[in-house]
Amino acid sequence: MTGVEVLVGAVALTAGLAAWSRFSSGRLRRTRAVRSDDREDLRPLIPASGSRATLLQFSSAFCAPCRATKRVLSDIAAGLPGVEHVEVDAESQLELVRRLGILKTPTTLVLDASGREVVRASGQPRKEQVLAALESAV
Repeated sequence: MTGVEVLVGAVALTAGLAAWSRFSSGRLRRTRAVRSDDREDLRPLIPASGSRATLLQFSSAFCAPCRATKRVLSDIAAGLPGVEHVEVDAESQLELVRRLGILKTPTTLVLDASGREVVRASGQPRKEQVLAALESAV
């Protein structure tokens, strides 16, 4: 019976981890609570920024969710004046990736008008979540 119990436990653990991963992937979460003057202005580090907000996406060449995320963020930026979508190749910008603590692609940062990170999503975010985050950033 011990082998069956171990198998059932391993399956349960795997199912739990898979559910947690699916639940947390793509969810926007607020940046750690720090004083607003302590947060770094990221505008000098990126090629362009929006006057109201910037959607900064870190992606890689062979990442299918990155392409879908690019479509969603580009559509949002095209429909909102003053919002810019900037895509950064994580493989060619390793220094910036390490500096910002990017652990997987796609990762999207929502920056406010002053270039400070407001929220972040690891994985593919949903359009509604990004729009809600932009309202808090603007």
